[in-house]
Amino acid sequence: MNNIYDFSMPLANGQDQAFSEYKGKVLLIVNTASKCGFTPQYDGLQKLQDDFADKGFSVLAFPCDQFGKQEPGSDAEIVDFCTTRFSVDFPLFSKIEVNGDNAAPIYKVMKSSAKGIFGSEGIKWNFTKFLVNQEGEVIKRYAPTTKPEVIAKDIAKLL
Repeated sequence: MNNIYDFSMPLANGQDQAFSEYKGKVLLIVNTASKCGFTPQYDGLQKLQDDFADKGFSVLAFPCDQFGKQEPGSDAEIVDFCTTRFSVDFPLFSKIEVNGDNAAPIYKVMKSSAKGIFGSEGIKWNFTKFLVNQEGEVIKRYAPTTKPEVIAKDIAKLL
C-alpha cells in the first residue's frame, strides 16, 4: 500500500483524524520535537502553511521522542509550546514512534515508499519530512537538515 488515505491517527487533542479527509491536498508530514536543534523549523513550516493552505496544502506534525529524548512533554504541553512559541496552526498529532516495532503504521508506509539515503527506511532524526501528492502517494523524503523554504518549490509544482 502506497496510499495514506486508509489511515486514521489521533490528533494531540485526542480526536481521531481520518486521512481520507485530506484527499485532494498536498501534504508535508514531519516528525517533530520541541527541544531539538531543528525546532526553529517550525517557523518555516508555518510559513509554508500560510503560503499554500488556501491552494490545498497542509503541514501535518507528528511529535516524536525517539531521538535524543527531545520531545518529553505531554500532547497538551507540545501543543502549548508550538502555538505559543511558533504560532503553529497546522494539525499537531498525538506523540508517536516512527521507528521500531511500535512505529505508527502510516510511517511504515511512508518510509517504504520514499527511502532515505542509501535506500534505508529508518528515520534518522527529528524533522524528517515526507511530501505527499493529492492522490495520497508519498513522492519525496527530505532530510532533517532540509529547510522548509527549500521544499516550497516542490509544493508549488504539485499545486
